[in-house]
Amino acid sequence: MITLHSLYTRIMWKYIIRLILRQRLVVLITLGLLTLFMAWQATQIKMSYEMALMLPDSDTTVIKYNRFKKLFGQDGSVLYLGIQDPKINELQHFNQWYDLTQSLREVDGVEESLSIAKTFIMVKDDSLRKFKLSPIFEHKPQSQKELDSLLAKVYGQPFYDGLLYNKENHSTLLAVTLDKNKINSKNRFELLNDIRNEVDKYEAESEIKVHYSGLPYIRTISSKMIKDELLMFTLLTLFIASLMLYFFFKSFKAVFYPMLIVIISVIWTMGFLNLFGYQITILTGILPPLIIVLAVENNIFLLNKYHSEYKQHRNKIKALSRMIQRVGSAMLLTNLTTAVGFAAFIITRNELLTEFGVVASLSIMMVFILSLFLIPVFFSYVSAPKERHVKHLDRKGLHKIVEGIITLVETKRTAIYTVTIIIIIFGFYGMSLMKTTGNVVDDIPQDHPMYQDMLYFEKQFNGILPFEIMIDTKKPKGVMKMATLKRISRLQDTLATYPQLSKSVSVADVVKVIKQAYYNGDPDKYSLPNSYEQAFILKYLPKDMSSTKGKRTILNSFVDTNMQITRISVQMANLSSPEIRALRAELRPKIDSIFKPNRYDVTLTGTSVVFLEGTTYLTDNLIYSLILAIIVIGFIMTLLFTSFKMVSISLIPNLIPQLMTVALMGYFGIPLKPSTILIFSIALGISVDNTIHYLSRYRMELKLNNFNIKVSVINALRETANSMIYSSIVLFLGFSVFMLSSFGGTQSLGKLISFTLLTAMLSNLVLLPSLLLTLDKRLTTKAFEEPFLEIFDEEDDIELDYLEIEKEEE
Repeated sequence: MITLHSLYTRIMWKYIIRLILRQRLVVLITLGLLTLFMAWQATQIKMSYEMALMLPDSDTTVIKYNRFKKLFGQDGSVLYLGIQDPKINELQHFNQWYDLTQSLREVDGVEESLSIAKTFIMVKDDSLRKFKLSPIFEHKPQSQKELDSLLAKVYGQPFYDGLLYNKENHSTLLAVTLDKNKINSKNRFELLNDIRNEVDKYEAESEIKVHYSGLPYIRTISSKMIKDELLMFTLLTLFIASLMLYFFFKSFKAVFYPMLIVIISVIWTMGFLNLFGYQITILTGILPPLIIVLAVENNIFLLNKYHSEYKQHRNKIKALSRMIQRVGSAMLLTNLTTAVGFAAFIITRNELLTEFGVVASLSIMMVFILSLFLIPVFFSYVSAPKERHVKHLDRKGLHKIVEGIITLVETKRTAIYTVTIIIIIFGFYGMSLMKTTGNVVDDIPQDHPMYQDMLYFEKQFNGILPFEIMIDTKKPKGVMKMATLKRISRLQDTLATYPQLSKSVSVADVVKVIKQAYYNGDPDKYSLPNSYEQAFILKYLPKDMSSTKGKRTILNSFVDTNMQITRISVQMANLSSPEIRALRAELRPKIDSIFKPNRYDVTLTGTSVVFLEGTTYLTDNLIYSLILAIIVIGFIMTLLFTSFKMVSISLIPNLIPQLMTVALMGYFGIPLKPSTILIFSIALGISVDNTIHYLSRYRMELKLNNFNIKVSVINALRETANSMIYSSIVLFLGFSVFMLSSFGGTQSLGKLISFTLLTAMLSNLVLLPSLLLTLDKRLTTKAFEEPFLEIFDEEDDIELDYLEIEKEEE
């Protein structure tokens, strides 16, 4: 009995088939013009050079961080250059360092450079009753004697010790402040190259290695790696996909036209990125190779069905119409579930993941439309497949594998369930071993020069990642009260006990420098004024900061215009998120004991803190998005299998591989972090495709075989196994390409998704048919027989009268 809904569905597919095959020229021209437009959009795409925040703008951590930046400027705009030179105090070596410091100041985009060769000393001006900064080196030293005299002044300033030099290790540092507008644009590459050119000259002349670090450097190198890998992955994936298509189908046409559709799909993906105003990031950069893999999977199912149908009756147009008719609904669902896996990222409210989710899900549905329309159109124009082109359907090696699986399913179900239970037990144990972690440069390989340079700065200066403590005294001019300054100094003494933190700087240090200057530079006087001294020393300071607004001074770098809010700046080693969390938890009670919470608001902020909160937030939200993806995919599958039992059974073969992947991460110490947790939604959305194709065919076989469950299970397996194996191999090899990435997160994406999809294929080929045979009639309910979304059977052909096209192409 045909329901009204089934009738509507059949009419819809008849209309689609007639549109595709009778209006094929219109289809080609329309899609061609739209593709040209998207190609133009794709040429306008830009790289993202700003550091991606993992938190939404409404998050309190981001609000506090933005407030900090508004008051004191960006905390991540300094490039650090470091050297280890025991002879730095000798005239020749020092002057080479001096020349580098000066030449960098001339580079367009460099605002300031600071090193021991470019330092200042505070001097007292009694006539104006103020202090002023005076450069120690007004020109390049001409003799060793002159240099020794000037260096004595530098080393007589305790403020610089631990900031610009480490005497014990003969290490010195050059801090280069960059124009934040340049480092957030494509000009950052040119800026870094200009700096590198000057550094290369220094290295050639001095034969001393220079180490680079700092957030601008990390972000620039990361952006360049993303840009280079985007092209490499795209070309490599295209090559692998072409190779696989030829291996499977042994036909130039079966490679050329699907790959043409793949390239068109990539163009649409890049066009969508620009249409939405998005840029290329570490995530959106993997979209082209991802879309290539998914588009090829679609084309394999279509071509397999086309060849299978053509082999039966040798009628090309009938084969194409049946291909659309019988694969269309299932392919719609498979692409929809895959899109849902990506769309789940939208709920994270993370800008990076939301952009990725929007474009990926939209592109996947576009891939479905392009494949469904263009494969029939292209193959309606070309000659029918020859005998050698359909031989792959009878490939003996693959046939033996499929028959072996069938034998296993029929005779070894107890063993299959036993192995499955053992896998689940080991899976849950492996899950218990998992750890959550992550750090700012977590995805950079440890042997990369950038990572090694970071270790150098951690060893010599305890780190370079910004960690800020913002203190609100709640009273105008409250910062300059001696009680506040003493508290700040006490907190700095506490921070100095942590080896993972560099030397801190604050307004208290500025006051200490002023006292030292008052006593004509005596290093022993580098301390806070006592009650007697403060009366005549602090009066040299400005009464308020309004006159310095917009100007860069040593004081307004640490104090707001009302002198109510101040900061303590410290650099942090490349700690993992649990280590940062532990450090914050340990510091908070110590801070509260110094700055009473009822009198002061103390905020821990900076890039490191924002990263920690972002990692925690994102991990939690990605777990929610995975749960949502499972629910939505389950709901979509009820459109095809309107039986709760059948939907539950269909999800089991796809959730077990997820558990196996989690276990693999636990056993091999792969941490749970944003770059690894996102694989689960992606893998689930893709792996469920095989389930849909198999169960769709199974239901069709039930109707054809008078609801003989055993025959239907086996026939469905024989019919779909080839496509499932072909597509899984392409997906496995396609995602394996990401293992070549320089980024740890992208490598993990390649390894874990490939592993998940391979195990999902085995699960769908072995476990799913076994469950169907074991549970037999308990699953085959009337609801399953009459689904919401109709998949056509052998008796529901579209009349060829509707599909007449030019005679010469019959």
